[in-house]
Amino acid sequence: MTSPSLLIRRVLRTDLTSSLVVFLVALPLCVGVAVASGVPAELGLITGIVGGIVTGLLPGSSLQVSGPAAGLTVLVFTAVADYGLPALGVIVLTTGLLQLGLGALRLGRLFRAISLSVVHGMLAGIGLVLIAGQLYTLADRKAPGSGTANVAGLPGLAADVLASGPSLTAAGIGVGTVLVMVAWKRLPAHAQLLPGPLVAVAAATLTTVMLGLPVDRVEVSGLLQAVQPPQFSDAGQLATVGFAITIVAFTLIASAESLFSAAAVDRLHDGPKTDYDKELMAQGAGNTVCGLLGALPMTAVIVRSAANVQAGARTKASRVLHGVWLLLFAALLPGALGLVPTAALAGVLIHAGCKLLPVKELVPMWRDHRGEAVVLVVTAAAILVTNMFEGVVIGLLLAVAKTAWDTSHVHIEIHDQNEGPIRVQLTGNATFLRLPRILDALEQLPAHRPVRLDLGGLRHLDHACMSALQNWSDQHNDLRTVGVDRLGSRA
Repeated sequence: MTSPSLLIRRVLRTDLTSSLVVFLVALPLCVGVAVASGVPAELGLITGIVGGIVTGLLPGSSLQVSGPAAGLTVLVFTAVADYGLPALGVIVLTTGLLQLGLGALRLGRLFRAISLSVVHGMLAGIGLVLIAGQLYTLADRKAPGSGTANVAGLPGLAADVLASGPSLTAAGIGVGTVLVMVAWKRLPAHAQLLPGPLVAVAAATLTTVMLGLPVDRVEVSGLLQAVQPPQFSDAGQLATVGFAITIVAFTLIASAESLFSAAAVDRLHDGPKTDYDKELMAQGAGNTVCGLLGALPMTAVIVRSAANVQAGARTKASRVLHGVWLLLFAALLPGALGLVPTAALAGVLIHAGCKLLPVKELVPMWRDHRGEAVVLVVTAAAILVTNMFEGVVIGLLLAVAKTAWDTSHVHIEIHDQNEGPIRVQLTGNATFLRLPRILDALEQLPAHRPVRLDLGGLRHLDHACMSALQNWSDQHNDLRTVGVDRLGSRA
């Protein structure tokens, strides 16, 4: 029988190794997400540290790892552009408090009810906007701004890059970073001891330094200098509609991404499963601390979480230790960030954005569930054309409309014995969505014959449909016969 002390040593040994793997995966992503969001690189590290040490210690999901996520990059960039960097702390702080409240009210499970096609569409839309924006950073150029403007400006960007030596050099560094990550995944498993993104960024940094290439590098200000606690004056913006909508978008998207990630991580291991309400509160506590520090918002990140599980983690010690390693790096080696070319980080995020596109799933979905595929594509396109919040709302409304249409199937059977009333039997769900089809079928019946409508087989009959059928029956039968068999309380 294994002694408790030996078991603890085994767990710590596996969790220590896992924490180092997660740290190496998280480091370039924390910095890359911050740079892409238009904020100091140190703020990404702060969020990663809080995600590991604060959220990592709390109950909810034992193996899920939190930190800054590419999925919120576009939203953060827009918020900082609209309201300024000092307001970011207020947004993230309020988001955390709302998450704490939702978790305390045990509403975490409600996020599991969101249509999967909307989630895939949201991630695809994020991926498209992220790729379009980071292509400019890849060439050391400034993106025009909105998703559509970024896409429209890509031909001009290509022409500018080909005509500019420094931009072409930066693009070469970025493209090389992507190629290294793609090739790294094709190596045998034992050769992938180091994460691909870290290897690619390290190789790009080494190449840039050794050759003295004239490319943009990450700007470093120091960990403590980057901290920007929210000011009381910034809280006044909470009364504005746009600011409130931004907070709602942060809350919904961060919560949904974290809880969907938890569901995915639960399928990767056989240990204790996630308590969704506690996990939502853990995310809320982490975002509250991030808000007080003026850092980026956090979510659970599937890339880091999957790396944690695959590395053999058994307890939450691995994710806590990964936060400790991030803290030590930020405190002891801050100058190392100043050597990293921004084009390399753009390459990491472009690679991450490509992985958000459901290319493999879309064709089977179109073949077997065409309506779901339409919801996915429309959601992604709406995010690209409008913004994150409006795109998700459009996707949700379309998903609800599709569900209402799918569930309102009604079957019409006409029984005619050539004498007496014609009997029309309706089964299924008769709603206003199917009313045109029902009335078309009824209006094709002989005008000189009485008709009896049998509604006993309906599972649901809404008020609009009932009124229309009663009016049609009264007019057709001229009140000579009982035209409708009513549903009573089910009508």
